[in-house]
Amino acid sequence: MAMGKSFRVFERDNNASIYSVIIEQRNKDSCLLLESDVVVNLSLQEKETIKRQYSKVLDAYGSLGLLQMNIGNDTVTYLVMITGCISLGKISDTEVFRITQTSFLSLRKQPQDDEFVSEVKKLLNSGTFYFSWSPTGDPVDITLCAQRRVMTGTTDNRFFWNKTLHLPFIAYGIDCKEWLQKVMCGSVEIRTVYVGHRQGKAVIISRLSCERTGTRFHVRGVNDDGFVANFVETEQAIFMEDCVASYVQTRGSVPLFWEQTGVQVGQHKVRMSRGVESSAAAFNRHIVSIKERYGHQTIVNLLGTSQVGSKESEGLLSNLYVQALKTSEHNDIEHIIFDYHQECKGGNMKNLNKLKTKAEPYLKAYSIFFSKGDNVICEQQGTIRTNCLDCLDRTNCVQTYFGLQVLNRQLEMLELLEKQQSVARFEEVFKQMWVDNGNEVSKIYAGTGAIQGGSKFMDGARSAARTIQNNLLDTSKQEAIDILLLGKALNSYMADRARTLLDNSMVQVSSNILHETLERCGEFVKKKTIRLGVGTYNVNGGKHFRSVVYKDVSLADWLLDIQPGKGDLEVDLYAVGFEEIVDLNASNIMAASTENAKLWAEELQKVLSRDRTYVLVTYVQLVGVCLFLFIRPELAPYLRDVATDSVKTGFGGATGNKGGVAIRCLLYNTSITFVCAHFAAGQSQINERNSDYNEISRKLNFPLGSNLKSQDYIIWCGDFNYRVDMDKDALKDLLKENRIEDVLQNDQLRAQKELGNVFRNYIEGEITFFPTYKYDLFSDDFDTSDKCRAPAWTDRVLWKRRVHTEEIPDDWNTGNLIYYGRAELKQSDHRPVMAILDIEVIEADPERQLQCIVVSTKWEYRFS
Repeated sequence: MAMGKSFRVFERDNNASIYSVIIEQRNKDSCLLLESDVVVNLSLQEKETIKRQYSKVLDAYGSLGLLQMNIGNDTVTYLVMITGCISLGKISDTEVFRITQTSFLSLRKQPQDDEFVSEVKKLLNSGTFYFSWSPTGDPVDITLCAQRRVMTGTTDNRFFWNKTLHLPFIAYGIDCKEWLQKVMCGSVEIRTVYVGHRQGKAVIISRLSCERTGTRFHVRGVNDDGFVANFVETEQAIFMEDCVASYVQTRGSVPLFWEQTGVQVGQHKVRMSRGVESSAAAFNRHIVSIKERYGHQTIVNLLGTSQVGSKESEGLLSNLYVQALKTSEHNDIEHIIFDYHQECKGGNMKNLNKLKTKAEPYLKAYSIFFSKGDNVICEQQGTIRTNCLDCLDRTNCVQTYFGLQVLNRQLEMLELLEKQQSVARFEEVFKQMWVDNGNEVSKIYAGTGAIQGGSKFMDGARSAARTIQNNLLDTSKQEAIDILLLGKALNSYMADRARTLLDNSMVQVSSNILHETLERCGEFVKKKTIRLGVGTYNVNGGKHFRSVVYKDVSLADWLLDIQPGKGDLEVDLYAVGFEEIVDLNASNIMAASTENAKLWAEELQKVLSRDRTYVLVTYVQLVGVCLFLFIRPELAPYLRDVATDSVKTGFGGATGNKGGVAIRCLLYNTSITFVCAHFAAGQSQINERNSDYNEISRKLNFPLGSNLKSQDYIIWCGDFNYRVDMDKDALKDLLKENRIEDVLQNDQLRAQKELGNVFRNYIEGEITFFPTYKYDLFSDDFDTSDKCRAPAWTDRVLWKRRVHTEEIPDDWNTGNLIYYGRAELKQSDHRPVMAILDIEVIEADPERQLQCIVVSTKWEYRFS
């Protein structure tokens, strides 16, 4: 029996006050009624009573579920139906289909709703999503490899891409097996191969994980849960009568925190987005997870090893990968380094035999999965995990090579190895399927087919197409992926708060349950005190820590020894901001170098680690503005979800000579964002400075729809450039008399803050120190140049803590300022400023959390 359009969708007539739809299924008496975000199963009698009020909208092959997304302050729900698909072939009595067309039906029926999901629709219709169907109603679950299907009947949620769309049906007790399809993303290749009168199926299935997914230059490396970008499980299988011979291998991005921004071909440099020490916990989680799922592991690393030239950044990443594995508890894993571009230069595939020599012991030891009927003859004991930079072209070639090497073992178990004609036929079929598989996997991640090395013209065209794809289309595709996977949990304050406090699986529960659980958070969290050191220094364009004139003056005077004789302040987390780390000339503004930032990072880590060790978490740079984050290593495992962003404001945001950078992180269960900014200069440019502040505040964004307003703590530092509105001679006279407060009565920042124009509800410590600007270099004298600028407190630190309740709790602690002052470093025309602040963070207790989570009796779904 062939699969047809057995689903029908009806809508209530337009004059009805409440819009609703009915879903019918052929040969099924009951139907589903969807109204006001409620799903109800109606009996035949109930359906006949109301059906006359409805008219048919469309026919479909199946349903993917309900997509709920936030649009402004509203949550819009769409019914997603499969209206076009292509059969790829059969495995036993299960037919596998590629989705080619979907329809989205808004359940509030407003004309503009279609445009909100146009990119999601384009994603689902791209030809990379698959589902299975069987006339018996119990199809093979294509999220599971053959070996896993024997071990468990539970869907592998890593490859279940529309699981979020199933949740509303589960919440209302609907049997999803009867009404919804499970969709996998990746590649499915099925060919029929005849061996005499016997019919076999040659199959390659690549399953792309949805745990950390996205486009090539938006998603790289690992996240804090240990999930890596472009993680793909590829299964090569032969089905022959009641026998199954299956072999699985995996690929995935290097499991460290790194990124690669794509602007021009050949200029995609790798940047480590966190220090190696800060990557250790996530690295360990990833290795543990693949060991648990696949058994023994062998890593095949195809990255370049050169430390110079165009592949320098690959060599750096490869070395850090080796270092991370050696220093981890998993240093027993074999790490095979094979510089693919060097070894196979000019298409010399014969050199893959060198790789075979190294990998063959593991190919043999790990074996394959083979079953005959219900009897499992042998199991695969481990997998080879292959990576290059983007886990596409080089990885495709090597996985093809491994697959063809293992094919003989599969044919041997099927007793076909001695039939040379059959062997040749299977080899021919699998070679072509591996090429097609590589193209499909590449389309998902890079937007084009694989660069196979067969045609220089075709490969060059695809490389150029990838750059265009990245620069023009990847952002909208990334947003579509996020909407599909997260639904209403994207761009939602409540979901953002839940991600901070709760297990990720709770984010998708109903709003009522989520709200009630968050209201009770005080019952399952405990408070901790964390000490922050937040500094800002406008260094006037140079690497001044190497100044010969003040060789006896160290950055430690600013960062560590700020209160001589008062003991060690024992800071837990340092956020150190700089302005003008490069000269703000035209060439630097248009193409800022990161060399100064790297030098500062090295020097800062050396200085901060004088008395106790600190590790670099990350840094972010926008031309001359740079912010570094360091943490004590014992706290590093509790720091996660680190993200950075930057906003240009100079010349209307076109260049970045002014602007702000931010680092957002989660420490225990409290979100903290540090912002370093450089506002417009000039005595009278108050409005421009206010505009800079508001633009940076508005435009800073972080993953999953999080923004500046949603953070628990926000700490600003920088050269805000606010001046003092008074005669400079009178100002200097007051300073000579140490009448600092009298001068501050005319401080522009204070005035604008009191008017509510900037830093509303922020706190700044008492200023008891002299102005931080402007001085003659290597001098205590205020500016004596021709411009003779008036002294001002341009360099400041302010912070605020968000209140999550309508009323401020009696024990609310906004933070306890320990120190706020400047240091006497004189290599710049500014003085550096440091604030030491104790803040209260919260840590969730998992056991108490479970006791407090309010669970509906209908909520039985859990993600594994």
